[in-house]
Amino acid sequence: MNEKKYISSLKNPVVRQIVQLQEKSRQRKNLGLFVLEGHRELAMAIKAKYEIQTLLYAPGIISEASILNILKESVNDPELIQVSNPVYQKIAYRDSTEGVVAIAKQKSHLLDDLHLDNDNALILVAEAPEKPGNIGTLFRTADAAKLDAVLIANPKGDLYNPNIIRSSIGCVFTNKIAVASTSEILKFLKDKNIAIYCAALSASEVYTRINFAKKAAIVVGTESTGLTDAWLEASTKNIIIPMEGEIDSMNVSVSAAILIFEVKRQRSI
Repeated sequence: MNEKKYISSLKNPVVRQIVQLQEKSRQRKNLGLFVLEGHRELAMAIKAKYEIQTLLYAPGIISEASILNILKESVNDPELIQVSNPVYQKIAYRDSTEGVVAIAKQKSHLLDDLHLDNDNALILVAEAPEKPGNIGTLFRTADAAKLDAVLIANPKGDLYNPNIIRSSIGCVFTNKIAVASTSEILKFLKDKNIAIYCAALSASEVYTRINFAKKAAIVVGTESTGLTDAWLEASTKNIIIPMEGEIDSMNVSVSAAILIFEVKRQRSI
């Protein structure tokens, strides 16, 4: 393990870098780095073979023994830095604190690098998701259902937004995720003979009447505009969740969860 350093100044360059990585997507993209926070998220990232570049911790909140225990499975030897409580309060993004913040290297999420191990794959596709909270919840749902992959079409932001990491409770690290254009993802699905089921309001069939036995992609769009025509034209079948109240749609992450677990239910029978 590298020799530990100590930071007590809020103006330290490492502190400034963390704040910039938290606040600026361009900085994350240019450096290929991101910030994660929390004992559980760090452990999940390490288990997923993310390279931790720098790890900062407040010894008054978390012990060095706990830090070293987490790092036992790390693929590399990160720089360890102790920080004062004021510095930790500066770099901590969450209200509830666990005493650890890390700078990690991003992974590539190219569609060409995605390999499906399951011959009867179940995939979630989200087109142009905008709200980090929704994206994070989609990743949580995908992890809970143990999906084979999550594909993000025409993304509006980057996967390593701190709000996505926080709302996903680390599930951004546990899923197979690829990012590409709608046309690239459509080609990928067609080449692999994966049926495309689009959540849509028009020309749709109630989702419980569909047989999801074969490999499938559940496709969801934004709550404001839905899916683009490219998806609706390529759809194997449009599906809908019946609404019995005044509204005609639900939160995208809720809808995706309902559809995904119907597929899981059918396949478990």
